[in-house]
Amino acid sequence: MIWHPPQPQYVDESGTTWGVHRAWHDRKPGEYVLEVLTPGRPGVRGAYLSHGRFELLPEDDPQLPSLRTERRHGEIISHRPYMRAIIRAEGRYIKVFRPGGAAVPAERCAQVASLLDPGAFSAPEVLHSTEDTLVFGVLSGPTLCEIGEDHVTIGEREFAAAWEEWSRAWLAQVGAATDAARRTVLGTLPVHSPEVEVADVARWAKRWLLHTEKVPELASQCDALRATAEHVTADLLKTAPDRLVWSHGDLHDRQIIAGDGRSPLGLLDFDDAAQAEAARDLAILDAHLELRLRKNELTPARYLKAHAEVLAVARHLQVSPARFDAYSDACWLRFACSSLPSRSSLATAVLNERIKHHESLGSTTLTAGLTIGTRS
Repeated sequence: MIWHPPQPQYVDESGTTWGVHRAWHDRKPGEYVLEVLTPGRPGVRGAYLSHGRFELLPEDDPQLPSLRTERRHGEIISHRPYMRAIIRAEGRYIKVFRPGGAAVPAERCAQVASLLDPGAFSAPEVLHSTEDTLVFGVLSGPTLCEIGEDHVTIGEREFAAAWEEWSRAWLAQVGAATDAARRTVLGTLPVHSPEVEVADVARWAKRWLLHTEKVPELASQCDALRATAEHVTADLLKTAPDRLVWSHGDLHDRQIIAGDGRSPLGLLDFDDAAQAEAARDLAILDAHLELRLRKNELTPARYLKAHAEVLAVARHLQVSPARFDAYSDACWLRFACSSLPSRSSLATAVLNERIKHHESLGSTTLTAGLTIGTRS
């Protein structure tokens, strides 16, 4: 089998060069769906890669019929072909799903609107919805990710203040979601149990192995990933779970809008909101921070500050260190199952470090990530 993983860029039939922004495994080995962009052209496009052959897809995604009309209102800023797209229009964002696909996200938005502490976080207002579209208002301000990458207008004091504000807000939000009125709403959200996390891990690993297990040069990496998946599964199930709390489900620093001192922080994207252990959200957030550090998108000093705030919240919420480490390893395993070889290799190496570190020291304190994260 000749392996044709996604490369950084491709040239289409007209001679235009497209850079690969994101990539996903498709159903068959050697086939991928891509999100691509090119200089001088706003927004992104969908593309397909089949055994090394690049094909730019039509702007009218056949699986997203509403995209044909909605894209005229603005710029497509996110597009996973055949699954979903996001359009930035004047004063609003339009999220496009497959027919019928907007029902559950709309329900999650309504539930979260009842659960958010207004003094801690604000969410984009849902302006309109159909069976396959959700239209949101705009929250102004940079994300915590953008603040982290800004070394011109954001100093270390401002960066630290933003993460300290997040820390206070997250504690307030998790606490607010436990009052009597909100507990009823919380009970209507799905439960993301350790068993559900294990199933997610298995699904990611199976998809990655489908595309790589017959590639001779990846044999050792496939063996390592299988062993790591078994390790992650065992760790998720061998210790008692912490209590369930409100969970964002996909928390990272691109989902958090910085406040201006007069208004609360903003929080985006509630498609995966659930009841889960507090460790899951915090570990996902922390893993994304470490990934940015290792990709040189975040300085060590800024990483350590944000990481310290995440760990402080975890300790305040009485998160079990073993649960934090288990969910963190699960997140890194998902990174390792990326269709982009550079990210997959990086995450596989990190997982090997983490497992050796856990085995040598044990998960007795919430400091493992801090130690690992300072390595380059």
